[in-house]
Amino acid sequence: MLLRHTTNKPVERHALTVNPAKTCQPIGAMYAALGIHGCLPHSHGSQGCCSYHRSTLTRHYKEPVMAATSSFTEGSSVFGGQANLVTAINNMFTIYEPDIIAVHSTCLSETIGDDLQQIVKKAKDDGKIPEGKHVIYAPTPSFVGSHVTGYANMVAAMADQFAESTGEKLDQINIVAGWMEPADMREIKRLSKSLGVTIRLFPDTSDVLDAPQTGKHVFYPKGGVTAEELKSTGDSKSTIALGCFSGEPGGIALDKKCKVPSKTEDIPVGLQATDRFLMALSKAAGVRIPEEISDERGRLVDLMTDMEQYFDGKRVALFGDPDDLIPLTEFLVDLNMKPVHIVSGTPGKRFEQRMREILKDSVPDANIKNGPQADMLLLHQWIKKEPVDLLIGNTYGKYIARDEDLPFVRYGFPIVDRVGHSYFPSVGYMGGLRLAEKILNVLMDRQDRDAPEESFELVM
Repeated sequence: MLLRHTTNKPVERHALTVNPAKTCQPIGAMYAALGIHGCLPHSHGSQGCCSYHRSTLTRHYKEPVMAATSSFTEGSSVFGGQANLVTAINNMFTIYEPDIIAVHSTCLSETIGDDLQQIVKKAKDDGKIPEGKHVIYAPTPSFVGSHVTGYANMVAAMADQFAESTGEKLDQINIVAGWMEPADMREIKRLSKSLGVTIRLFPDTSDVLDAPQTGKHVFYPKGGVTAEELKSTGDSKSTIALGCFSGEPGGIALDKKCKVPSKTEDIPVGLQATDRFLMALSKAAGVRIPEEISDERGRLVDLMTDMEQYFDGKRVALFGDPDDLIPLTEFLVDLNMKPVHIVSGTPGKRFEQRMREILKDSVPDANIKNGPQADMLLLHQWIKKEPVDLLIGNTYGKYIARDEDLPFVRYGFPIVDRVGHSYFPSVGYMGGLRLAEKILNVLMDRQDRDAPEESFELVM
């Protein structure tokens, strides 16, 4: 089959990535920008780059993703794209009438050395930005980092270029959303409402990339954080940033600009991460966690207890984004599973450190790697050398799962061959129930498939 030539002998590589477990920065910046109401993302580079980024997001969310491009030609690639971007800003405001344009760079414009701050200033000085409209920008070179890095850079730009401090504190808490699905952002808002806490969540792609079908096309859906809400984040009491890779830079930017104290928590996936998030939110707002949320926690614990025998000791390989993998690995340990192979294409020193802390008692010798050479080839070689019972990751894992005949749970970005990920949350206690159910179902399906006739039971 497709990957059966893969050997079980990993070789140390320093300059070669095979089947990367990531994609490039501009995709993350484009996704973050879609979380602002009335925002049109703009890719400062070639038309092909923008087409790839739009198509990837469209395939994942099954929604049309709108974005513009500077459409570099050979001349722009040599002499710079300032004229293209200034013209594009004027055209976008004239034709498409967005409230905000969010510009991100690409490898081409970064290699040339285009200065987005200077170009946006020129567009403003030339009267290309109408009164009451906004243009923000973020550097997102494709040749470093990953889509998570690009998302973080755009989120930090939102905080830095929008937040204002009037000196009068508002009774609200900022929540900087790490890279998560629209359904996850909606769940964060639901949990906050249950606690009676007023939050400012940004970015917010709920009701943008999971908008209802009404029979009418709306260029700018009703969802997303507004410009006024972003401005008000500078007067909030405090900030909770979700995810040390994708959310924390936004919290740091707010603290630096407006002196809003920020605390970073993991994206609330699973039991313990959700506990920590809710405790942090209740403490910041000075409220108690209501009984209805405690009941949700109890239902998750009940499922974990009832079905422990099916999770216990199962060896798991997983790949994806660091802010997903950290709380997910912790949740797998809570389920008494054994995460033994873990890779993430996103660089960052804190990833392996956090993983080692989580696994120090259950799987101290786990294979863990992140960065450019932490790719799908390495993960497959580890699996061939030390087989597992389950694989968790995005759609690209299906080739390994097929070749190794592994139960496979799709989780993360991108998922282009299934639906549901943008509509059903993975965060919070209800998200934990869904994740546990998905894992349980593939394991029990495999048990049914492999059971001899004399052991094929109706009740498992």
